[in-house]
Amino acid sequence: MRIDFHGSPEPTLGVEWEFGLVDRRTRDLRNDAAHLFARAKARMPEPEKLHKELLKNTVEVVTGICPTVGDALTDLRTTLHHVTAAADDLGLDLYGAGTHPFASWTSQELSEGHRYEELINRTQWWGRQMLIWGVHVHVGMAEKSRVLPVLSALLTYYPHLQALSASSPIWAGVDTGYASNRALMFQQLPTAGLPFQFETWAEFEHFAHDQVTTGVIDDLSEIRWDVRPATRHGTLENRICDGVSTLSDMGALVALMHCLVVWLDDRLAAGEKLPTLPPWHVQENKWRAARYGVDAIVILDADSNERLVTDDLADLLVQLEPTAERLGCAAELAAVPDLLTRGPSYVRQREVAARTGGDLVAVVDSVATELRDELDSAP
Repeated sequence: MRIDFHGSPEPTLGVEWEFGLVDRRTRDLRNDAAHLFARAKARMPEPEKLHKELLKNTVEVVTGICPTVGDALTDLRTTLHHVTAAADDLGLDLYGAGTHPFASWTSQELSEGHRYEELINRTQWWGRQMLIWGVHVHVGMAEKSRVLPVLSALLTYYPHLQALSASSPIWAGVDTGYASNRALMFQQLPTAGLPFQFETWAEFEHFAHDQVTTGVIDDLSEIRWDVRPATRHGTLENRICDGVSTLSDMGALVALMHCLVVWLDDRLAAGEKLPTLPPWHVQENKWRAARYGVDAIVILDADSNERLVTDDLADLLVQLEPTAERLGCAAELAAVPDLLTRGPSYVRQREVAARTGGDLVAVVDSVATELRDELDSAP
């Protein structure tokens, strides 16, 4: 099975940002994506930047092809102004976290479309549980031969991205003890979770052939790995991150993802052999970051050396500074420590729960208000 990769001559960006729709009064989820679509798209000069998702309680805001992180943030901000204005008409807010702390999956409605019906028909209970939201970041890559080696090397930094973005600690009214419950929920679906670490493109083609032949997938887009080649776009798509509640957090995370891919690709193009982790270490790091967030002790290399993820992140940011300067995202990358100082979203949500005696409505309100306040304060 031949799979063409339509390489991007420049390391451009594309961002996809998923939101739950919450009622402004009850803070429960509402199945009103169709109504929001109708109102928002009438206001938007580029209505194709608002997408539906599996459930009617969800919308996705996407950028165009952007040269820099700053351009991507401007693109997102413009679309969000139109979407939040439409949400105001309906008494809705956008909710940017990995899970909702108390909504019941039994009350959620499936979006229309054969693709969604087939997914639920196959996955049943696990598919219906998917009250989860994330962020996907595409980075353009020029050469097909370098995509999979960069993907494998990027998995070394999986826990760094998971810990920073973790925003799903509470599920069905209970604090799960995890920073990212979403990470472990989503991997229950067929073809989701960690990617295989192929050495050559031919191995990936053979895998895809087997998946199609045995009926696991009908289309490459149904490979829902946490990091995957997006062949039609000519990008490496990073799907590790939980839902994000603010543009400032988004900027820091997108800058880190952009720099990592370009930094690794540059090193490979210069003839360096990129370091990778054995799959069992990658799997363990994912679990540790999902469980402990920024307090995770992660495995660094094939020799099983370990380190606190935030200590390793501090050194990584210094290594990425020249790449960030070249890509025009030095300011956004420098905001990563600010995100740590404020605390990732899972930390902030737990602080609200502790302060309010476990009021989960207040937790949802805090997440939704972060985005609204930021948008309202922008010039």
